[in-house]
Amino acid sequence: MRSRNRAAVLGGIVLAAAVVAGVATVLVRNGSTSEDTGALYLDAGQPVESRVADLLGRMTLADKIGQMTQAERVKVAGDPHLVTEWRLGSVLSGGGSVPDPNTPQAWVDMINSLQRAALATPLRIPLLYGIDAVHGNGNVHGSTVFPHNVGLGAGRDPRLVERVYQATAREMRATGIRWDFAPCVCVSRDERWGRTFESFGEDPALVGRLGGAAVDGLQKDGVVATVKHYAGDGDTEYGTGDSDYAIDQGVTVTSRADFDRVDLAPYVSAVTEHGVQSVMPSYSSVDWTEDGTGNPVKMHADQELITGKLKGDLGFDGFVITDWEGIHQLPSTDPDGTAEPTPSQVRAGVGAGIDMFMEPHTAPRFQEVLKDEVDAGRIGTDRIDDAVERILTVKFRLGLFENPYVTLGEVGGAEHRALAREAAARSQVLLKNSGDLLPLAADAKVYVAGRNADDIGNQAGGWTVDWQGRNGDIIPGTTILEGIREVAPGATVTYSADASAPIGGSDVGVVVIGETPYAEGFGDVGSTTWTRGTDEQKEPKSLTLQPADRAVVGKVCGAVAKCVVLIVSGRPQVITDQLGEIDALVASWLPGSEGGGVADVLFGKRPFTGRLPLSWPSSVKQVPVNVGDRAYEPLFPYGWGLRTMAAADARDAAQKKAAAGRAPSGWQQTFADAQLAEESGDTAKATALLKRLAG
Repeated sequence: MRSRNRAAVLGGIVLAAAVVAGVATVLVRNGSTSEDTGALYLDAGQPVESRVADLLGRMTLADKIGQMTQAERVKVAGDPHLVTEWRLGSVLSGGGSVPDPNTPQAWVDMINSLQRAALATPLRIPLLYGIDAVHGNGNVHGSTVFPHNVGLGAGRDPRLVERVYQATAREMRATGIRWDFAPCVCVSRDERWGRTFESFGEDPALVGRLGGAAVDGLQKDGVVATVKHYAGDGDTEYGTGDSDYAIDQGVTVTSRADFDRVDLAPYVSAVTEHGVQSVMPSYSSVDWTEDGTGNPVKMHADQELITGKLKGDLGFDGFVITDWEGIHQLPSTDPDGTAEPTPSQVRAGVGAGIDMFMEPHTAPRFQEVLKDEVDAGRIGTDRIDDAVERILTVKFRLGLFENPYVTLGEVGGAEHRALAREAAARSQVLLKNSGDLLPLAADAKVYVAGRNADDIGNQAGGWTVDWQGRNGDIIPGTTILEGIREVAPGATVTYSADASAPIGGSDVGVVVIGETPYAEGFGDVGSTTWTRGTDEQKEPKSLTLQPADRAVVGKVCGAVAKCVVLIVSGRPQVITDQLGEIDALVASWLPGSEGGGVADVLFGKRPFTGRLPLSWPSSVKQVPVNVGDRAYEPLFPYGWGLRTMAAADARDAAQKKAAAGRAPSGWQQTFADAQLAEESGDTAKATALLKRLAG
């Protein structure tokens, strides 16, 4: 099964590579090159395995170590000859690392210049450029920014996810980027985690299904996908986080059986069914309960899980790349003061089965240490050859040797923005709709308030232009307020961010509040405050609304006859004590650049169809709360989502009964079980459970 799926997916990669715009320096035809070297590895007609073997046999140790090294853009973009000198296999852009100006053409020019330097090495091995394009190619100004994965998880449509990631791949290739550090197939089990929005949800089956679709979307369109962070990063215990983080990069305390069932499951399908070509280990650690807790092992050093499970049991035939300076976090047995990465850290990473090392600012140091370790016999040449063989195989499959360069393609075009708008609409989850308030009338008198109504940076979230994202007018697109005015031109719209403008005379209030952008551990609830960004971004992270947001909700909902609240956030926000004031409540997640999609469902241009990918807690003390817990009584259960513009069925009847407070005790688990049954294909069981609730 693995071979069949791998061939299908990789066939898509090679086919896409063949149509990439650009002219190669080395034009290969029938075993010859522009210099007529006749090298077998330059013959595109030869099998990939033969080309890899031929090239590997010609490489020096320095060549091989170069392929195992990835440096950051800032180290080489201004001095491309370093790519040649270090014989780099890869370059990346970290979050916010962009050329100046940050335009699509500048990206093309930069990457082509780095590629020219790579092709100046004796064996002319092209670079693989990598980036975190986690919701569209959001690093490049002008790109389409899609909803984050948590919103796509609410949409629950693998085909939609595949289309979104395919569009992402096309906008990446248009700027010369052929490797995406995405998708995140983490199973998020604690909303206090600052990376919750990067997850498709809390259920491994949902994450696996949508993660696989994301891999297909990228790789069928000529971009290498990376499933991350292997494994368990969304399942760490609160309070075990690394450094100043509360939970990010922490410790997953679990049994091997539970780890396989929850944390590993999405990787199994990504490898065996979708042929993913790159895997990134997590910064986190795992502590096996059956071994006696208290001895956690960092994922970057976990040979059992990387070499044994991933490469051995699952048959993964791509390559493993560290996270940013991932081995620098490993315990070192070298003398104090030894520069990082230390010899023991390098040995641990290579020995665990890592193939390429993300050493953004320390590439020469890494190469020096690795060479010394190989020369001394402490790292075997067979392990080096295995790593390089895997890297070269992916490059040949991708067609990089035939098409190393790129000419500018379309970025942020109308077709992709229409797709982003559709995805935003389908990500919206209607949590409450008293009196069927939504959809709103096209000629309503609407009072719009809240800081997230007219802030495209807030609605895009982290990993947008900058690592932590930014609030304000940072990308082209449409805010939710602008979308309302566009979708309902006959409506009378009054806007006041803080609700200071007079409210009288309005039919309905629309309050748009929630979180400001963050990424990774700086979004952890309880972590040290981030010192970059605006004052709003520096506010303490919480699962409850900020005081100013609560005040706006209270003011508007207390003054109008009908009130709609939209929560723009990367995770659920506890709003139980204000729920009685609110007529309609919407989880908008982080919808991206096309706020018109949110307006579409508010005014009935599209129906509400989204369902919760995460259980919505009734209180902060209840967190973590996940489907399947013994005591499972969230405010809104996994899979909850009211619909509009649809014929009533058992689901609607069950939700209406629960919303009216007439459902039996424990109804949340029954409802969530119905959702899980439906997702597994057992529609008969799902219907029976829902009818039981509705009866």
